Amino acid sequence: MNKKYIVQLRVPERQVLRDVIRKQSGSAMKVKRAHILLKVDQKGPGWTDEQVAEAFDCTVQTVQNVRRRLVILGFEAALEKKAPPKPPRQKTLNGRQESQLIAIRLGKPPRGHSQWSLRLLANRVVELGMVEKISPETIRQNLKKPHPTEEDPELGGTAEGERRIRGCHGECTVNLRRTVQPGMSGGGDG
Repeated sequence: MNKKYIVQLRVPERQVLRDVIRKQSGSAMKVKRAHILLKVDQKGPGWTDEQVAEAFDCTVQTVQNVRRRLVILGFEAALEKKAPPKPPRQKTLNGRQESQLIAIRLGKPPRGHSQWSLRLLANRVVELGMVEKISPETIRQNLKKPHPTEEDPELGGTAEGERRIRGCHGECTVNLRRTVQPGMSGGGDG
């Protein structure tokens, strides 16, 4: 069988693999990958994938995956099985577009609807030409973003936290009914 990914280890790489096996350093899978790499090495034993799979109690696909990772991603990635780095996610909406989205959300919903749904907002953003396409999930994530809180001195706390009206001496007014109803004495509920 012709192998697509040929493993040819260098001397220092073989030594690292032997050290991993001898010291049993790392996870059990790391030790197994070290065994696999040593056995499929063309400058070494050169076992077939089937022989390696049988000897180390794994599937042929596992052997092929280790082989492929070594050739494509390199020695460290094959041994450690590190995931390849993900490309940074590009923002779908910029700051101006986010503020427009919030303005749309706070505005009147389309005719025949009592409120905005994520799907309606996504369709509206596309209709306005803000973006070419956008999913309702992206709309949800943009609307969910935390916004900085500002102190609201009139309400006695942060705008995002629980709002309570403070009395003239700074104490928290618990029963607003007593302070609002005219003609009531301060002692009873009448």
